[in-house]
Amino acid sequence: MTQEKPIRLMIVDDHVVVRSGLSAFLLAYDDLRLVGEAANGEEGVRLCRQIQPDVVLMDLVMPGLDGIASTRAIREYCPQTRVIALTSFGEDERVQAVLKAGAIGYLLKNVTADELVAAIRNAMAGQTTLSTEATRALMNGPGGAQGLGPDLTEREREVLVLMAKGLNNSQIARQLVISPSTTKFHVSNVLTKLGACTRTEAVSLAVRNHLVDGL
Repeated sequence: MTQEKPIRLMIVDDHVVVRSGLSAFLLAYDDLRLVGEAANGEEGVRLCRQIQPDVVLMDLVMPGLDGIASTRAIREYCPQTRVIALTSFGEDERVQAVLKAGAIGYLLKNVTADELVAAIRNAMAGQTTLSTEATRALMNGPGGAQGLGPDLTEREREVLVLMAKGLNNSQIARQLVISPSTTKFHVSNVLTKLGACTRTEAVSLAVRNHLVDGL
C-alpha cells in the first residue's frame, strides 16, 4: 500500500530501546515516515503541537504525564492526529480509559510488524484497531448505561457492526449500497444514541454492551 504523502508518525515511549526498535522497522515502509520521538508524556504533547503528526504511537505507563492523559491532551490540541496505544499491558481499566480519552487503537507490544503497520494505516483512514486482549477487556469490563442500544434502528445496528469491523464511511456506504451522506447520517445517529463522542468510543461501548457480538 502506497500513497502520495507518507503517513507522518511520532513515537511517545520512555524506553530508548523501544523507540529505537520502532524507528528501525519503520524505515522499511515507504508510506511511513518518523517525524518525532518523545521520552515522556509532557514532551509528547509539546512536540505533537509543534509538528502535528498524522499518527502517534503512545506508550501508556510513563513517569509524569501518563499515556492516557497525554492522549487526551493530544486529541484536544491536535484533533486531526490519531493516537494508537502501544503498550505491554492489557488491563481492562487502561483499555477503557485510553479509548475514552480518544485513542483510535489499542495494541500490545508483542504485535507483529505487519499488524502494527496495518493499524497505522487503518488509523490514518479513521478505522479502529483493537488487539484481542483489548476487545476481551472491553467485553469483561462494566457495561455502559442500562438499556444502551434498544433505540438503534435496524440500519443503525448494521452500520454499528461495520464500524466495529473497522470500515470507514465510504466502505460502509458501498457495503450497504447507500450514499455517503446517508452513511454519515446513520453514523451520527449511532454516536448520539450511544452517548459517544468518537467512533472508537462507540465501538467500545458496543462491545462492552454486547451490541456487536460474534465479531
